[in-house]
Parts: sequence; structure tokens; C-alpha cells
Amino acid sequence: MTKRVYAYLRASTKEQDANRAKIELQSFADRMSISIAAWFVENESGASLSRPELFKLIDIAQPGDVLLVEQVDRLSRLNGEDWEKLSMFIKSKGIRVVALDLPTSHMMIQNADDFTNRMMDALNGMMLDMLAAIARKDYTDRRRRQAQGIAKAKSEGKFRGRQADLELHQRIIKLRAAGMSYTEIQQTTGVARSTISRVIKSQ
Repeated sequence: MTKRVYAYLRASTKEQDANRAKIELQSFADRMSISIAAWFVENESGASLSRPELFKLIDIAQPGDVLLVEQVDRLSRLNGEDWEKLSMFIKSKGIRVVALDLPTSHMMIQNADDFTNRMMDALNGMMLDMLAAIARKDYTDRRRRQAQGIAKAKSEGKFRGRQADLELHQRIIKLRAAGMSYTEIQQTTGVARSTISRVIKSQ
């Protein structure tokens, strides 16, 4: 059976562009001479299992199919227990995870003998567990530093919450006034389409 490759792209918030890595993933697919059967894109936290598009991908994938991501942290910033659940679910479907930042996983794209496949499955399973743990630590460290910074700012009377990027908003408005489409503005600024729409409508 010919394996299918499904690409998964994720960003944490609506303001971030989940499609940011699409060009890089397509470039990788071209270099490996493979076709991407479908793209699954969503704006959801990697620290949560509530990700409809990811589970839609897993649901339709067949044994031997590939789940392609830019980085392991696009797949998971989960705690240990939730990562174990997701990892076991992926393994139970016989899906192979290939991440651009995990070079050893690239071999999973190629056809190999049973022994090589089993060895690479074991190696990449171990590496995925390690990178998922690192991604979780990075997430918790950033959250802790953010909380410490907010607490310090509050104690000094400087905390005002999240402020809009007025300079970026003005740039979006000017680009729109110059006749650019939403797609062209998105490509120029790297801002999510929903943010562009909100800024334009708020004028």
C-alpha cells in the first residue's frame, strides 16, 4: 500500500499564522519527491489535547502513513500524561511522525526493509519522547517567566495587560488603503487573516 503524507500546521493563538511553515514543509516534500495528500491547519494550544484538526488527521490516516510537522513542538507541548496518551494513539494507528527538526525521522519517508523500519521506529520513538519533553519544559519555563514578569510589573504599578501593536495595525491599514488584498497583506506582514480583518473593521 502506498503511504500517504499528511501535513499538520499549528499556531497557538488566532493572532499567529498557522500557515507560516507551509512553504518549508512543501519544500521538504519536493526534496524528498513526495506528495502531501492533505493539509490540516489549526490555531490551538500545543499544551492541550483539544485539537480537532490533529485528531481528524489521525482518524483518517492508515498504518504506514506519515504525519509531517515542522517541529516536534507543533505536535506537542503536552504534559507527560497527555503526551503519553497522544503518542500511544498515534502508535496504535501505525502512523509515522516525521519532523523537519528531527533528521533521523526523515528516513521514515523512504521504503526500507522490516529490520530497518523497526530500528528507526524505536529510535524515533525515543527521540520524539525527548523532544516532546523539551518542548513542554520550554513552555512551562516561558509561562513561569511571564508570570514572574507580570507579578513584578503589578507590584511596581506598571502592568497594563496586553497592548495592541499600534504600529503594526497602522501598517495593515496603510497596505489595505494602498489596494492590497487580505492575502497580500498576510504575505507581507506574516499576520493571521483574522487579525487583519479585525484591524480593518475597527477603523
